[in-house]
Amino acid sequence: MSKRLSILIMLLFILLNFDLSSSEMINGAGATFPYPLYSSWAAEYYKATGIKINYQSIGSGGGIRQITERTIDFGASDMALKPEELEKSKLLQFPAVIGGVVPIVNIPGIPSDSLILDGTTLCEIFLGEIKRWDDPKIKALNPTINLPSKTIAVIYRSDGSGTTAIFTHYLSSVCKKWADSVGYGTSVKWRTGLGAKGNEGVANYVKRTPNSIGYVEFAYAKQNRLSVAKLKNLAGQIVAPDFESFAEAASSAILDPKNHFYAWMTNAPGKRAWPITGATYILLAKERNEINKSVIKFFDWAFKYGDETAKKLDYVPLPKNLKEKIRAYWKTHIK
Repeated sequence: MSKRLSILIMLLFILLNFDLSSSEMINGAGATFPYPLYSSWAAEYYKATGIKINYQSIGSGGGIRQITERTIDFGASDMALKPEELEKSKLLQFPAVIGGVVPIVNIPGIPSDSLILDGTTLCEIFLGEIKRWDDPKIKALNPTINLPSKTIAVIYRSDGSGTTAIFTHYLSSVCKKWADSVGYGTSVKWRTGLGAKGNEGVANYVKRTPNSIGYVEFAYAKQNRLSVAKLKNLAGQIVAPDFESFAEAASSAILDPKNHFYAWMTNAPGKRAWPITGATYILLAKERNEINKSVIKFFDWAFKYGDETAKKLDYVPLPKNLKEKIRAYWKTHIK
């Protein structure tokens, strides 16, 4: 056998045995809120299928921009887009999972997870009106804690952020001053504080800055072992952020496929409801039918096999009936 023929046979063998699925990659980008979960799902999906999910945690604003510009296969945003916005950009939208945004604090000398705040105090801290930790309004909520007379260092998201959208939507719903002067969205004009990029950036800044306060998705607080503030909710109850309080807040949301599942879950009713709860969404370009089929295969797999991973990371999996509504939505819009 000639050397050339041997090489040809070897090349043919490689081609016949090459697993095409292993070279397939789906590219997504956006919200940092679900990044711990999406990265875990992606690793498990690769093991199960050989298909790679490349998800970049760049913030919801970046995810919306990149899918609008068609530079990625799917975008991710913690702020649901209104139906008219989706129509303008020719996008589809569905929720993937539910989680909570939490105030994180670094106050030397006070026990972890012991601070209590309400909507008014949180609003006035981020407006720069409450400037010290021993302010009478904070002391009234925490009579047994020896709060220091230290200046509060406010940390906020500097990038376009769905976590910011959820947090500022909550502040707008509980504080007229905030609604009138700042409002809500992925980016707002902050009145005080220092900006940090991503949930990761806010968590790191708070971790290394004494007497600071910020806000992050709950998984980042747990991963960084940061102290979390309890909140007084709409029912007047003091609640801690956890799987159950996120699930109770989500239970009252109306997620309608006719409106592309547009909904807010902030300041929800319920004795145990965590007041800063939200869904995180996936955005698809309407005309990219074949790409969309690959993307929804991943999320369908996650809906079937990813719930336990979500729970371990303190996200709330979507209920079965909502998953079925999403599958029907896919069938309607992705042929």
